[in-house]
Amino acid sequence: MKDVMVTRKTTESLMQIKLGFEGLAPDYRAKIDTGITFLNHMIEHIAWRSGVNVETTVKLDRFALSHVVCEDLGITLGKAVAKAVEDGLNDGVPGYGYAIGIIDEAKADAAISFESRALFDFTSVVDIPHDTEGMNSEDLETFLEGFAQGAQCTLHVDIQKGRNGHHIWEAVFRAVGIALGMALSPDPARKGRTSGVAGTVEFTVK
Repeated sequence: MKDVMVTRKTTESLMQIKLGFEGLAPDYRAKIDTGITFLNHMIEHIAWRSGVNVETTVKLDRFALSHVVCEDLGITLGKAVAKAVEDGLNDGVPGYGYAIGIIDEAKADAAISFESRALFDFTSVVDIPHDTEGMNSEDLETFLEGFAQGAQCTLHVDIQKGRNGHHIWEAVFRAVGIALGMALSPDPARKGRTSGVAGTVEFTVK
């Protein structure tokens, strides 16, 4: 698969994501810099578990707002992954995946499907700490919701177990990374097929 680069610019921010599929680089961590340490760590899990290099560029106009970073970068990452799925259809990229992420006492499920339908469904049977490693947990949820919006995909995340906030979010992002790795792994038997039976969505606007 060829590399993908997406840039998103607004009056508030400039976000850029580059995805590389040549195998995880030894220095892949060094290319993940969002300005938010714990978000870097979460994106690291996506890269490590999916096997995809994720390079980020984040520039803010005036205000260093973590919500803006999470929402805008999530949307940009979603756009980039959707482009990779589209480019990979002829190679048999399935465009769907599902996974379980675990670490110690925490467990989360993730399922994803790229069918031009944007929906993020998030549930948890445990209480999620309001703050984790100095970061508002709502913003991590916002990152995933932004991803689903940008990718026009359906993303379900369900937290099944966990007590430690750090572990809870690690389980979530591990599961998302594994599911993305599956969604982007070519299967020769699926060459030319889309994720859903409806095929490629086309609109005519007059």
